[in-house]
Amino acid sequence: MSPRRTVGASLALGALVALTGCGGGETKVMSLAEMADRSLTYALTDVDDAETPDAQGAHRFTVSYSVTGDGPCSRFADDVTATLNGAAMTVVPGGASSVGGRSGACENSRVYFNYDPEAWGREPVGDITVQLQDATSTVRLVLQNAKAKRRFVFQGEGTPDKLRVGQTYEFRWEPATEVPGPVEALLLREGGRAPGQLAVTQDGVKVRLPIPANTPQANHTLTLGADLSGVMSECSGVASCSGAIYHSQDFVLSVVP
Repeated sequence: MSPRRTVGASLALGALVALTGCGGGETKVMSLAEMADRSLTYALTDVDDAETPDAQGAHRFTVSYSVTGDGPCSRFADDVTATLNGAAMTVVPGGASSVGGRSGACENSRVYFNYDPEAWGREPVGDITVQLQDATSTVRLVLQNAKAKRRFVFQGEGTPDKLRVGQTYEFRWEPATEVPGPVEALLLREGGRAPGQLAVTQDGVKVRLPIPANTPQANHTLTLGADLSGVMSECSGVASCSGAIYHSQDFVLSVVP
């Protein structure tokens, strides 16, 4: 992963896998009804990375069950299915795992959907409805207006591929119906290893950032990123639901006098 990537992006790109101690590495197949006392965590990842635009998980919606700290590891039964707005999701059953060299650990039961960012950009903003089913129960999660391609759009004169030292530039978050925050801006010189963090002034969906006067005149990558909580209208079949939406976007540019 690029050294400019923030901690928030690193977490968002993860598979929402929690590894905790469990009963001797044992696995118990459980129905959705038996997992009704668990919580769900969702993550919508929308990472437009100039270096690796097709990175695995960059445009993904994941729903993950919590892991208990005692007892055997839970695993989805074979008849569990999941859909996002009617489209099939990938089911990861979970269970005992040795990921990271830890024996006797539990891996979350989870489902995910890799969406097409270009298609979401063409389509109108809409709700995300996730439904898991088996012979015993139905679990539903509905997020209002979460199905959207998020963008930072350059505002004002000029173009975002050529920024001048000492100048301040404005970007606008879309869709404008939601307010992210706080927005983080990182500037990494071509061939550099440590990005510099820019001072950001945010007013709702509008973001202003200065290019410091001492910025080297060279090619750079500007990364803007922010997260926000979705508006949940339904969470049924489990104890609770929570999560976040994360978007970051790269601009490859030249810093000029």
